[in-house]
Amino acid sequence: MSIEGVTLKKDEAAFLWFNPYSGVTIKTPTKTLIFDPAEIDTKLFREADAVLVTHEHSDHLSVPIVREIQKRTNCLVIADSTSARSLRAAIPPEKLQEAYVGSEHKIGNLKVRAEGFKHPAATPVSYFITTEDNLKIYYTGDSLPFPEMKQIGEKNPPDLVFCTVGPPAPGASPETGVEIVKMVKPKAAVPYHAPAAEAKRFCQLLSKEAPKVRCILIEMGRAYKYS
Repeated sequence: MSIEGVTLKKDEAAFLWFNPYSGVTIKTPTKTLIFDPAEIDTKLFREADAVLVTHEHSDHLSVPIVREIQKRTNCLVIADSTSARSLRAAIPPEKLQEAYVGSEHKIGNLKVRAEGFKHPAATPVSYFITTEDNLKIYYTGDSLPFPEMKQIGEKNPPDLVFCTVGPPAPGASPETGVEIVKMVKPKAAVPYHAPAAEAKRFCQLLSKEAPKVRCILIEMGRAYKYS
């Protein structure tokens, strides 16, 4: 289970789903980003430019795991306000950035904007990434649809969106995943954070309700390219 050996050209990205929740690694031609690392062997992450955390729940934030990845790679850590407070004793202050809705962050020549999040957590955020080649990726964590997603679709639709489509995320289903797609208007959508049956159902619904959007059905532990 590794993404490090994937070679990327201009306008390409790669991603790997690494746990049953919303743990994802995204690689661009120059950077590697790790999202919500929890319940995973840190030895799998030999390279990282940033770790990004959406909220404080234990299936999304593990302070020991984030600390170990940061120590090994000297990467930046971007975390929602509640998670950032939990990480202050574990991460050097110059390497820890607090994310809140509307905050903007730079990871080399990548841009990250924190967006809203609908989930029973304290201060959750999702992340909109613009790569060095202007590829736009919206990582929604395990958020349900929320009204401001429509503004993203109208002003800055992503190339790729990750959608929670089932349990254990409260209230998530293939139908709520399709609702996210309809609001943000991506070119392609990845269902995750759910059993395989829900992911397949999402793709079936998407083919009927948003047929122009490509559904990328993925397996945990396998690297995929997007271009």
